[in-house]
Amino acid sequence: MKQISFPVDHELENIRIDRFLTEMMKEQSRSYIQKLIKEGLVTVNNHSIKSNYKIQSDDLIQITVPEPEEPDILPENIPLDILYEDQDILIINKPKGMVVHPSAGHYNHTVVNAVMYHCKDNLSGINGVMRPGIVHRIDMDTTGAIVICKNDTAHQNLAEQLKEHSITRKYRAIVYGNFKEDNGTITGDIGRHPTDRKKMAIVQRNGKPAVTHYQVLERFGSYTYIECQLETGRTHQIRVHMASKGHPLLGDLVYGPSRCPFTLQGQCLHAMTLGFRHPTTDTYVEFEAPLPEYFTHLLQNLRK
Repeated sequence: MKQISFPVDHELENIRIDRFLTEMMKEQSRSYIQKLIKEGLVTVNNHSIKSNYKIQSDDLIQITVPEPEEPDILPENIPLDILYEDQDILIINKPKGMVVHPSAGHYNHTVVNAVMYHCKDNLSGINGVMRPGIVHRIDMDTTGAIVICKNDTAHQNLAEQLKEHSITRKYRAIVYGNFKEDNGTITGDIGRHPTDRKKMAIVQRNGKPAVTHYQVLERFGSYTYIECQLETGRTHQIRVHMASKGHPLLGDLVYGPSRCPFTLQGQCLHAMTLGFRHPTTDTYVEFEAPLPEYFTHLLQNLRK
């Protein structure tokens, strides 16, 4: 159990407590907050309240947050497209529609389930039982190269390289519209969208610095084929940055048009190149994941 307390400022008077706590605890949903209130785990001035209680100046709100129950994550015999493997690391080419690690609603058929079967007990444990071996991730509908760490030493080394922004990460994408310039850099702090909790956005407060470099590879009039190089690795970074320039990713129904003119499963984005200093030899290594079939077919159609 974890105890959290929130005092109430004068300007926040008369707001419903469930709404107030949803804003204060952005990682939690309003329904989860209401569940805690119903179970008597939220008190105001040491008294139980209901979700429609309107907070008052100088109220002391106390929340008891139960420890999350972690489900058993089981190995699954799922084929992996392996680009490279040694005793420290495993580089795979992740397919479209596959989640990297288990989370609510996705407790099986993930990359973690597959690598647990492939690597047996040889996975780093730094990120806990839900994310063994996982040092970075890509979105479910993004394809391409990710590295799995087989031991804690390799994990710590690569995590430090990520922190230093020294890892090479190049993506290929097709975006809406025709870029005027041939290359450029997009900056803007990325954080949770202020009104839509399922989205990220460029924000003025509570965001993390994000830098994306891009280069035009081909132009198709209504669409542009680009390469993006990440300097930072924020959630949905390329998707948010491209949408902010008026060039959302083709197939991205979250940050782009609600309908796509092509039959795609999510955004047209591929993590093509991954390079870093090997955690044991300290020599620079680089791996390339070939474009998936759907991506090459799409390019062929656009070229026609």
